[in-house]
Amino acid sequence: MLYDDRLATVLRLVPMGASVARIQLRQLIDLLGTMPAEASGPLVDSAYQRLGELAAKIPATDRARMLGQPGQRLRSPRLMAALCGMEPAVASAAIRSAELGDEQWLDLIPALPLHARGTLRERADLPPRARTLLARLGIAERGLPAPEEPVPEEVIAPQQAEPIIAQPAPLERVAERPTVEPQPPSFLGQPAEAPPPGDSSIGAIVRRIEAFRRARNATPATDAPQLPLDGDVTPFNPIRAFDFTSDTEGRITWAEGGMAPMAVGHLLAHHPALALAVRQHQPFRAITIALEGAQGIAGDWQVDGVPRFDALSGRFVGHMGRLRRPVGNEAQKAPPSGGGDRLRQVLHELRTPVNAIQGFSEIIQQQLFGPTPHEYRALAAVIAADSARMLAGFEELERFARLDSGAMELASGACDMAECLTVALARLAPQARARGLHMALAGAEAIVPVALPALEAERLVWRLLAALSSHAVAGEQLTVSLTQAPEQAGGQITIVMSLPAALAGLGNVGLFHAGTGDGHGSGGAPWAGMFGTGFALRLAAAEARAAGGRLLREKDRLSLLLPGLTRMPLEPSEDHPGDKGQSASSAA
Repeated sequence: MLYDDRLATVLRLVPMGASVARIQLRQLIDLLGTMPAEASGPLVDSAYQRLGELAAKIPATDRARMLGQPGQRLRSPRLMAALCGMEPAVASAAIRSAELGDEQWLDLIPALPLHARGTLRERADLPPRARTLLARLGIAERGLPAPEEPVPEEVIAPQQAEPIIAQPAPLERVAERPTVEPQPPSFLGQPAEAPPPGDSSIGAIVRRIEAFRRARNATPATDAPQLPLDGDVTPFNPIRAFDFTSDTEGRITWAEGGMAPMAVGHLLAHHPALALAVRQHQPFRAITIALEGAQGIAGDWQVDGVPRFDALSGRFVGHMGRLRRPVGNEAQKAPPSGGGDRLRQVLHELRTPVNAIQGFSEIIQQQLFGPTPHEYRALAAVIAADSARMLAGFEELERFARLDSGAMELASGACDMAECLTVALARLAPQARARGLHMALAGAEAIVPVALPALEAERLVWRLLAALSSHAVAGEQLTVSLTQAPEQAGGQITIVMSLPAALAGLGNVGLFHAGTGDGHGSGGAPWAGMFGTGFALRLAAAEARAAGGRLLREKDRLSLLLPGLTRMPLEPSEDHPGDKGQSASSAA
């Protein structure tokens, strides 16, 4: 005896995001569609309630596309009644994919809305009794069925039009109606060929259709895909307002038109007034918020919204409203600042699917959906790790774009560069010993203050040391020296790092090229970044420039120059773990 708990398992999942909601909707349609007609109970009622909640979150076009995909198993009259009560597009897709018996159709037809009955009439496999019932309900055959054969030439001639209209057929009813002369279609400013004035025959209609087809085929293709980083971009068109919907947490889940890639995912509830309205399920009006992102959405907006409630359960499902630019806002009147904004827009669109992949792989690996075979858990763990690497690479790419364009500045602060180098080399020491490398640090016996926060300084030196050591081989020695100019000379800090042989033979262009290295090293080498060693060095150079310094190549050495301080703002305590009495030199 087997116990089927698939429906309960699906209902235990809370649809926190758009991707999870779509997956759960597919699962519910499949499970409810294959249940026996007499299936009932609290669990089934909860499933239909969840179906209504998900339908309020997912656009009708997406739900219709799901139902129109092959392999759908819609065999439940109750599910068909629920789907046909939704939008016309959803009802039509459900009618076309349904697999009901003759008696089930007869029971369902009286409960169908009018638009669903019209779609049902188009099914070729509809039983005769169902067609008779539809006719009794006023759903008759269409007056102008699509012709199966091409229209013969003599039909197009005006002199042959009258006998065709006089034939006893459904066309006769159409001919008796008063005709309205439509305007000929126009494409790219060129009017299509129009029939002679006063000619309203079938031949004129056929000629009008042929003219439409010729004009459409002559229209040049202008919908070729274009990457946001291409040099030839379309002119900047400011967006003044757009509609949106949000979930119960105040996060945008849908936006109209081309704003969806830039707007979906933004959390509106970070504003105190909006957060209160979301918690209390109240409307809000003319609240000013600031959004970050691409040029089309960055800046100040005024937002209006009203709460939405599920039609079946009455539960709060989020808000719907409009975002509009404040009057007099000049942020959208400036032209795009260049490739940096377009690159950040691309990265924003890439993060969404990668985040979803990472989340689902972690769910599988942690068995949140139930027991999972160990092979699948191992694959899910690999996918989660690869997704994390990709997200880290996207973060580095965006950081480089913002630093290189001047849109980002490093935070102000102070730290001991000698301690940062010591910590970084200590982290690299186990890997260096395992690979047979020798790394040594000189000049870190005293405090060397630098005008950078500790986090930024550690990130910078780790990036450089990891990139260089990933190309070193067994037996090589990498030396790092730290010096500070006298106070009279400005107190500049200089960090000199020797290049491994694999990099020392490259020219400046080859060394700093974004494709240098694969980013992973070999034999357990530290990871230099998703885009390789060359990009890591370029990013380090951009960070050095943002800090007021430089990164220079001098033959077989790299020199990092940073502005120094005469003294630390706060002297380290006596029990500070980075005791400068210890020697920073290490050999692995």
